[in-house]
Amino acid sequence: MIDQKKSPTLIPPHGGYRDLRSYQMAEIVYDATVVFCDRFIPRRSRTHDQMVQAARSGKQNIAEGCMASGTSKKTELKLIGVARASLEELLLDFQDYLRQKGLLLWGKEHQKARKVRGLCYKNNRSYSTYRPYIEKSSSEIAANTLICLIHQTNYLLDQQLRALEKAFLEEGGFTERLYRTRVQARGWRKYP
Repeated sequence: MIDQKKSPTLIPPHGGYRDLRSYQMAEIVYDATVVFCDRFIPRRSRTHDQMVQAARSGKQNIAEGCMASGTSKKTELKLIGVARASLEELLLDFQDYLRQKGLLLWGKEHQKARKVRGLCYKNNRSYSTYRPYIEKSSSEIAANTLICLIHQTNYLLDQQLRALEKAFLEEGGFTERLYRTRVQARGWRKYP
């Protein structure tokens, strides 16, 4: 019989995506994108649907990746990568919107961009923090606000991907953990 106290955990704790800053920011991007699209892009437009779906994909793939992490680091890496790619697609949509409408795209050091970026560090990280920029402002301010939010979310996802890659290289994946656990449970000798 295996001593549960000495046996390593086969399936480590996983999930917890709601506590991830990347997920929290992706949720804000999704909520804000829905409002933006409802305000400024015709509902029957293919662009409306694509932008909302890209924002949703960013959020949902973070959640799905975190839930899959207990049994597949490969799947987690893949889905976090899909989230990142979906948000990059959405970023291009907002940049296209501004260009096609002849509106100003804020640079990184634009005064309003710095102000929006600073909101990320408030304790209450939720859509309500950004509501005035999305619901009460012009399409130019709303689109630029979303561009800032997407950049911040993508930065967090890039950090998350690097951390996942490092952990995978150091610890291996589920299959390797299965083997190590089986070897330990059987008391088998490891051969080089």
